[in-house]
Amino acid sequence: MSYHNGSVWPHDNALIALGFARYGLKSEVLKIFQGMFDAAGYMDLRRLPELFCGFPSRRLNAPTLYPVACSPQAWASASVFALVQASLGIGFDQGTGEIRFDQPVLPEFLDELNIRGLQTGGGMADVLLRRYRGDVALNITRRQGNVPIVVLR
Repeated sequence: MSYHNGSVWPHDNALIALGFARYGLKSEVLKIFQGMFDAAGYMDLRRLPELFCGFPSRRLNAPTLYPVACSPQAWASASVFALVQASLGIGFDQGTGEIRFDQPVLPEFLDELNIRGLQTGGGMADVLLRRYRGDVALNITRRQGNVPIVVLR
């Protein structure tokens, strides 16, 4: 067990996922997202802790908790939002007021996601994203004001 040597930090993994997304490496994003989701299933209240031990995974065994890791911890809590951003490619163009979804993908454990209250200078929108045969469909469920929503493939 080591605090900095081989441990798994959820927020670092989320930053790595954001980097993969920037280069269009969505399958790598999904691997990280799935790994964090699987690990959270073993944590108290499904809260990702500050870090956990980076021992190789063993079948039917939970990740090894780091004894003094903070949980809840703000960085780890924010990692979930970064993973969603990386998988959906959510971005905002301040110049055009667009909400963009760049090559959106959903992890295997998530068939649909409803995001409410996405805001730009021109207004606000709610969107529903659904997995459909290896692709993601986006439906605008509510829009107030002039909010262009763009899906890049």
